Amino acid sequence: MMESYLKENFDVKPKNSSEEALERWRKLCGMVKNPKRRFRFTANLSKRQEADAMRLGNKEKLKVAVLVSKAAFQFIQGAQVKPSDEKVPEEVKAAGFEISGDELGTIVEGHDVKKLKSHGGVDGIAEKLSTSTSKGLSSDPDSLSKRQDIYGINKFAESEAKSFWVFVWEALQDMTLMILGVCAFVSLIVGIATEGWPKGAHDGLGIVASILLVVFVTATSDYRQSLQFKDLDKEKKKISVQVTRDGCRQKMSIYELLAGDIVHLSIGDQVPADGLFLSGFSVLIDESSLTGESEPVMVNSEYPFLLSGTKVQDGSCKMLVTTVGMRTQWGKLMATLSEGGDDETPLQVKLNGVATIIGKIGLFFAVVTFAVLVQGLVSRKLQEGRIWSWNGDDALEMLEFFAVAVTIVVVAVPEGLPLAVTLSLAFAMKKMMNDKALVRHLAACETMGSATTICSDKTGTLTTNHMTVVKTCICMNTNEVSNNKASDLCSELSDSSMKLLLQSIFNNTGGEVVVNKHGKREILGTPTETAILEFGLSLGGDFQAEKQECNVVKVEPFNSTKKKMSLVVELPGGGLRAHCKGASEIILASCDKVLNSAGEVVLLNEESSNHLKATIDQFANEALRTLCLAYKELDNGFSSEDPIPDSGYTCIGIVGIKDPVRPGVKESVAVCRSAGITVRMVTGDNINTAKAIARECGILTDDGIAIEGPEFREKSEEELLKLIPKIQVMARSSPLDKHTLVKHLRNTFGEVVAVTGDGTNDAPALHEADIGLAMGIAGTEVAKESADVIILDDNFSTIVTVAKWGRSVYINIQKFVQFQLTVNVVALIVNFTSACVTGSAPLTAVQLLWVNMIMDTLGALALATEPPNDDLMKRLPVGRKGNFISNVMWRNILGQSLYQFMVIWFLQSRGKSIFSLDGPNSDLVLNTLIFNTFVFCQVFNEINSREMEEIDVFKGILNNHVFVGVLTATVFFQIIIVEYLGTFANTTPLTLVQWFFSLLVGFLGMPIAARLKKIRV
Repeated sequence: MMESYLKENFDVKPKNSSEEALERWRKLCGMVKNPKRRFRFTANLSKRQEADAMRLGNKEKLKVAVLVSKAAFQFIQGAQVKPSDEKVPEEVKAAGFEISGDELGTIVEGHDVKKLKSHGGVDGIAEKLSTSTSKGLSSDPDSLSKRQDIYGINKFAESEAKSFWVFVWEALQDMTLMILGVCAFVSLIVGIATEGWPKGAHDGLGIVASILLVVFVTATSDYRQSLQFKDLDKEKKKISVQVTRDGCRQKMSIYELLAGDIVHLSIGDQVPADGLFLSGFSVLIDESSLTGESEPVMVNSEYPFLLSGTKVQDGSCKMLVTTVGMRTQWGKLMATLSEGGDDETPLQVKLNGVATIIGKIGLFFAVVTFAVLVQGLVSRKLQEGRIWSWNGDDALEMLEFFAVAVTIVVVAVPEGLPLAVTLSLAFAMKKMMNDKALVRHLAACETMGSATTICSDKTGTLTTNHMTVVKTCICMNTNEVSNNKASDLCSELSDSSMKLLLQSIFNNTGGEVVVNKHGKREILGTPTETAILEFGLSLGGDFQAEKQECNVVKVEPFNSTKKKMSLVVELPGGGLRAHCKGASEIILASCDKVLNSAGEVVLLNEESSNHLKATIDQFANEALRTLCLAYKELDNGFSSEDPIPDSGYTCIGIVGIKDPVRPGVKESVAVCRSAGITVRMVTGDNINTAKAIARECGILTDDGIAIEGPEFREKSEEELLKLIPKIQVMARSSPLDKHTLVKHLRNTFGEVVAVTGDGTNDAPALHEADIGLAMGIAGTEVAKESADVIILDDNFSTIVTVAKWGRSVYINIQKFVQFQLTVNVVALIVNFTSACVTGSAPLTAVQLLWVNMIMDTLGALALATEPPNDDLMKRLPVGRKGNFISNVMWRNILGQSLYQFMVIWFLQSRGKSIFSLDGPNSDLVLNTLIFNTFVFCQVFNEINSREMEEIDVFKGILNNHVFVGVLTATVFFQIIIVEYLGTFANTTPLTLVQWFFSLLVGFLGMPIAARLKKIRV
């Protein structure tokens, strides 16, 4: 019944929840003790609406700016533009610059072509910013400091970190604690007036001390959580870009960028600041993050404006930074978005629902308890004939009844449930960070624990991503490549063939060979590009010489849809030549000629074609990644506006690149299989390479299917239903194939899917998946932005660790819920039945506050921070349809509650006779014994809750220092409260026999729990 109510009203998606769903559960949480605390880790919907309105405003501004700039461009073409008449502020001149930050902002943000021309174009702006478009800024600290003072830093305004005292203040906002505070104040006044100081102040001071203890322990826990989230937030924002400074290429944090820096952007990068295009090819910019507009914008020398926060969808370029930080629209948007917060996780929402339901039940019982206690007092006074005679003692008794009723609400409303989720997630996220996984969205932690399928890339995830060319087939001759054999290859090739090969390698590349700031040669680019460039250098090639010799006319960068990269160069002696490289079978299919062993161009006949196909298969079966290089002579009529031809090429050769399987991957795949998680490889590589690697990793089994993307695309819906469950490898897949596979697995088969991705085109699949996993090293900023978790070391074993932590979070929260609901049920029933039957409550306000702290903050610390163990990966995943409060949990809760209630009820009815208690102090001793027994029942039940189904609850207990620390502290303070703080806590010292009895009753809960676990549910 509870589960169906929660599913109906408190069900949100792990990501991309509708605003309606987020609003719905908030409205249902009408009765909240402390809204500040309860809703601290929920999204601020009003701030999000503000950010959406800002995006809409940006979209309108840009539309107008584009129209104006187009009109201005047509107007100024061929016309003389007057030099700028901007009055440069004195401090700007004094610092050595000739343009103000405001002027730069209006040029780029307003897309003002006319103003740009009036300053001498992009080169004129660079000159006025005292920077070199080829060498970049100087690293001289004084000049950088002056630049920073004038143009600002590339950081966004963030809300200040809350101090510890803010958390104390927020903990004090608890409505029930405030009411108890008022009760304590009245109790002090009435007590002192009737019994004098200090005797009359004991009850009031006891409540005040308990409130302060609860507040400070709660605030300390919350403050530590906030520090953990702050650290993780810093990690999330670490983005690096390639920058030229002092003539050297170097990696730099985007937050160190200054106006005048020269930044190198490539496909998948985020534009780190506002700036102007210097040089590049085929640059398409996605401005949707800034404006909400999905149509990409072409950026070139005629339309050179680049805005911070936008993404490079295609191409590569060099950019001059003009405006940074809060001067940009992205800076202002980020400041608003950061206040919007993350979506709340499904478990947080579900437990808010549980807290709301139990809170209403608790409030009902509290009102009834108060009514019964008052009725008992009135009945007693009627019998004594003193109904109209009320004194200070009666007022204090009435106040105590009210305090007990309020404290029942404190104990009964499990306010800590939703916050326990956050505590557990914060703990897990911090630990996962140490295990090389950066969680970007809280919900991913808990969702990963339910994952049933992982769709993994091959390159860099299952393999090491350290690539080297080990075999080649150049000019129809196959060779093994190593440092000492490179010279053999050189001697075998004719000069013209070698020239063509090096021209293809060094020009048709997305990588670069640069000199770093230490004066050493460094190869930049993807591992595949690096491997080929390294091969070219080993042949004696000179990257810079080859680059300077040819003039690049057009570039079509590599993307995973085309599976090739092409470019056209103008040759030194005149004429145009196209080069292309990419997936071997695709490039080979576009060739009709080949270079033979003598370096001559001959027709690609059937024999040559079969030889090359056999070579590709041979390389692929050895688990090598194969690439084909080809070229084509073009007519002089070719224009940069024309598409690069797709056919008529001459094959130069094929290279086989070795990328070894990562150590430990096979074991990790086996762990996944035993955990009920299916691992599928989805790669753009050749099917034979993919199958060889998949077998080596243990992914492809005898009953599994390996299929190519084009074949998968042709299948009908009926065929896919039979095929998808058996697919273990998908080769030559496009991003759309990956997206289709994920969509079917989720929607048709109800799987919880985790997907890895590193490229820009992987973003849709990462977004569609339940958990998107982006690669931290090879991944583009676009992929990381769409992901929920970033795998910092690109290692598949880390993904398995994330799954283990996800399961740990889910189960830890279940343990805590089981423990807390048991305390709720027993405390509620004990005080209610006792009030109804005896007319008094055995547990006082101070005692209930202590119990509340044991089960709330301390219980969460002990159970919600349990580290994962290997046994977690021997269970089947929860999947999409599992109930959070399972039948196993209900069995344990009800069984333990019944035992504890029977013991306490037995003590209430027979305790005095068993322990021979009589005299005026007997009620106080009995109530202390009940309180002590109740607390020790919770201590041992906390140990029981470590395992919900396993009987051995002590396994690994000493490894969890937090758990041991919490238990020790609970027992220590319980002894102090009973033996030494009786005046404030309404207790009296117990005898050794009574202490032994309390411990024994608590301990007996363990064999009872073990017996309960054998009952099948």
